[in-house]
Amino acid sequence: MRHNDTPEGRSVRLLRVGEQVRHVLADLLMRGDVHDDVLATHHVSVTEVRMSPDLKHATVFVKPLLGADEAKVLKALRTNTAYFQSEVARAVNLKYAAKLKFLPDESFDEGARIDALLRSPGVARDLEDDD
Repeated sequence: MRHNDTPEGRSVRLLRVGEQVRHVLADLLMRGDVHDDVLATHHVSVTEVRMSPDLKHATVFVKPLLGADEAKVLKALRTNTAYFQSEVARAVNLKYAAKLKFLPDESFDEGARIDALLRSPGVARDLEDDD
């Protein structure tokens, strides 16, 4: 048994590889290396990459700037998945080329929803009663 075969070691490795994949994808999108009209006209943030335990699958969370045309951007990313996979395989030294799955990052929307709830009059009133 190697010293990093603990759950903590695996999770650190998954995080490290996920971050490497995120950087590669962000660089590709920032430089405009993908020849796609939709991706050329939208700024896309790669917010997180979650790797499967076997490192064969990567879930890529993305968010277009200001959430504009999210469906079109996701379709363009999914259309160009083969290109992204080959570039990630070239840049990140893994035994297998990770299969990429692009999903919208809902965390910003969820944060805004929670913030709006906390600012609502009913919640504000309840918070004042606690003081």
